[in-house]
Amino acid sequence: HFGVPIESKVTLTIYDMHGRTVKTLVQMQLQAGSYTTTWKAVNLSSGVYYCRMEAIGVGTNRCFTETKKLILLK
Repeated sequence: HFGVPIESKVTLTIYDMHGRTVKTLVQMQLQAGSYTTTWKAVNLSSGVYYCRMEAIGVGTNRCFTETKKLILLK
């Protein structure tokens, strides 16, 4: 789950613990609101991954970036 406070160009990417891109889940312009996306990690091994959200407000200079640690257990 993630929220977007203003209309923004949003990128939501999963990285492995070495910083390599595993999957880009979202890469689009979104209206303000709450959203849900699913990461299907079927072919990945258990371990630590990172989810990074980048949002750039449309028509503004506002930028938001947040990274969260994920632990995948199989």
